[in-house]
Amino acid sequence: MSGIIQFANKVFQPLIDLGAAPMMFIVLTLLAICMKVKFTKALEGGLKLAIALTAIGKVIDLLTGNFSPALEAFVKSTGIELSITDLGWAPLATIAWGSIYTLYFLFVLIIVNIVMLLLNKTDTLDVDIFNVWHPAFSGLIIMYYSNNNLLLATAFVVLLGVLKLINSDLMKPTFNNLLNMPDTNPTTTTHLNYMINPIIMLFDKIIDKLFPFLDKYDFDAAKLNQKIGFWGSKFAIGAYLGVFVGVLGHQDITTIFTLAFIGAACLELFSVIGSWFIAAVEPLSQGITNFLSSKFKGRKFNIGIDWPFVAGRPEMWAVANILAPILLILSLILPGNKILPLGGIIAMGITPALLIVTRGKMIRMIIIGILELPIFLWAGTAIAPFVTDLAKNVGAFPATLSSTTLISHSTCEGPIEKFLAIIIGKFGSNMNLSNALLLIGTLAIYLLLFVWYAKEMKKRNKQYATKDLENKKYA
Repeated sequence: MSGIIQFANKVFQPLIDLGAAPMMFIVLTLLAICMKVKFTKALEGGLKLAIALTAIGKVIDLLTGNFSPALEAFVKSTGIELSITDLGWAPLATIAWGSIYTLYFLFVLIIVNIVMLLLNKTDTLDVDIFNVWHPAFSGLIIMYYSNNNLLLATAFVVLLGVLKLINSDLMKPTFNNLLNMPDTNPTTTTHLNYMINPIIMLFDKIIDKLFPFLDKYDFDAAKLNQKIGFWGSKFAIGAYLGVFVGVLGHQDITTIFTLAFIGAACLELFSVIGSWFIAAVEPLSQGITNFLSSKFKGRKFNIGIDWPFVAGRPEMWAVANILAPILLILSLILPGNKILPLGGIIAMGITPALLIVTRGKMIRMIIIGILELPIFLWAGTAIAPFVTDLAKNVGAFPATLSSTTLISHSTCEGPIEKFLAIIIGKFGSNMNLSNALLLIGTLAIYLLLFVWYAKEMKKRNKQYATKDLENKKYA
């Protein structure tokens, strides 16, 4: 099997080495052409996606690069030692794609998707090739802890692939509703950050039972922006965060102003760029829909892309900025945490899932988000030895850091899956009874929670579908 992986890596590694934007430009364009999309339209879609990916990455770099010195100064002034450096998602993606096994896991997930489509177990075709690094990362964790047990790693990646596709189908009606997309629009996502939906759903149901009155005080971010104008806009929210971080870091007045302006610009740009993703995938979406419809008469297909197509919802950014200072403060006092949130301070691995499960209810998003933050910090701490070792092995360890420094990501998507991967990996290296029982117990809880979540989502989708029909009837 290692020979096959080595061969595939030699063939595709030059494409991966180009980077995320060029790779996705080529992949999306070629896929669209294969689906008989007109060449100019296919090229247009590929360019738009590459531009969107590049823009999102640059804006994130601008935000974190400017905020990090102030946050580091704040930590130094408190005397608190947090030994793990938070790189953010982009360097971790580079590290993951540096492993030859990530390409192997990509092929595994493509096969999983095709089989599920043929068996009619999903309606989603996953074209988000770049973010394969998330489930692959879990597979790599298993291999790290299990002395390279590829069988266990492959089994878990297959499980994640199946669950992600099922989840993308479950979420599709909610995307339609929240983004005012017609039922004919095939856009959905298979991103791993939505695999924390069952945990959010659990908290959401607890609020339903014990604190339903909270919804009376809820507010819609978009309506709030309309009422209070600029002071509730994404511009203003970003500026508030910049001032907050600058003051915490004891920065001079010039730097505080700079952080405020950068925060304001980045928050607004995130929303604008998010809308580009839908436009980018439209040619491929239509081509795939036409192609598959001709092969599977009467069957509709969804197209799974990256999560930023929901970035136009203001609740997501408002909550991310509210959680940012809370995440920072929590990292200083949370027992067992060793990571300072810098690259991951804007918690975009958290808020998209909160938006979908709570359907944009701001108070619920904030409360559940706060309850979730420790899970992410603990996961970031737990995987740091693995991330550091992998980065050194693939030649992606930051040259500016000491070789003894541990690196990780504070709000990396799929924290539960990373804990599971560690448990599976440790079982693979030592298959004793206690490790077997721990694995069986945690995996059973994980799967049962997902099954319960799926039933709740199906029930909710039917309820909202009925409401939509009634609204259309009396409109």
